[in-house]
Amino acid sequence: MSLISLARRGRAVALVAGALMLVPVLAEARPGGGKGFGSRGSRTTQQVAPTQTAPTGAAPMQRTATPAPSASAAAPGAAAAQAARPSFARNMMMGIGAGLLGAGLFGLLSGAGFGGLAGMLGMLFQVALIGGLIWLALRFFRRRAQPQQQFAAAGAPLDRAPYQPQQEQPQAAQRMGGMMGGMGAATAAAKPVEFELAPADYGSFERLLNDVQIAYSNEDLATLRQLATPEMAGYFAEDIAENASKGLVDRVADVKLLQGDLAESWREAGVEYATVAMRFSSLNALVEREGGRVVEGHATIPREVTELWTFLRPRGGQWQVSAIQPAE
Repeated sequence: MSLISLARRGRAVALVAGALMLVPVLAEARPGGGKGFGSRGSRTTQQVAPTQTAPTGAAPMQRTATPAPSASAAAPGAAAAQAARPSFARNMMMGIGAGLLGAGLFGLLSGAGFGGLAGMLGMLFQVALIGGLIWLALRFFRRRAQPQQQFAAAGAPLDRAPYQPQQEQPQAAQRMGGMMGGMGAATAAAKPVEFELAPADYGSFERLLNDVQIAYSNEDLATLRQLATPEMAGYFAEDIAENASKGLVDRVADVKLLQGDLAESWREAGVEYATVAMRFSSLNALVEREGGRVVEGHATIPREVTELWTFLRPRGGQWQVSAIQPAE
């Protein structure tokens, strides 16, 4: 093989490797960097319910002002529960050992001397042997009981509500010029919905999807503070400032909603929340401020993205964006 062919192969391998390295970078070229950020109230650390638009749910939050629950507060650990649980074999062995130790000490004090000590050691060896046999027997019976428990669980009725398939929708509803078609179907599919949303709410979600991204592209922080919660507006400001420090700007245009459905809706502390799965297309490119050269993404080819947006509002107030999570 000639040196020229080796050089050509080396260049080809380098180009392929460079393209593979660029793939995850392009996935980050959109508001939020393709990472979950924001807050969903008490459900911030909980998994979002699956929907037809996002059947695998949402990626976990990577930036949030909501403190993570402590391990002790969330649920007691299995090891701690097991340690606190009384064990018959352990208590029996401790009782026998204590009795034999007392008998050995009594033998020493009564003049049996080293012979008493040797007898006590012999008895301890026998007790250890008996304890080992008891442990093996308990382990054997426990293993036999596990399959029976598994078969019993397999025969129990399952709650299939979260996995109930959606009813087939007409073609026009699937394409969704607005969000009403898909969201109405999600509501009927036994989702964790605590209150029903009005048609105007779905229209607000679609407008916020477009307005937030356009304001982000224009670096309009004043508008972002109106459309999003203070926490989200702060994250947007951080991302814009980071891009500016690199001489870049994230341009978003031609946002079009393709499909959307409601994942959850709930109330807490006088605030209403709604998490919505949305699949949309947009032109998204990270470009140089001076000259406009595209660094990441594409300025002319639309790209489809599926994200879960959480909105909140006070009773009777306006909806605001409180979290954005990419679909897993």
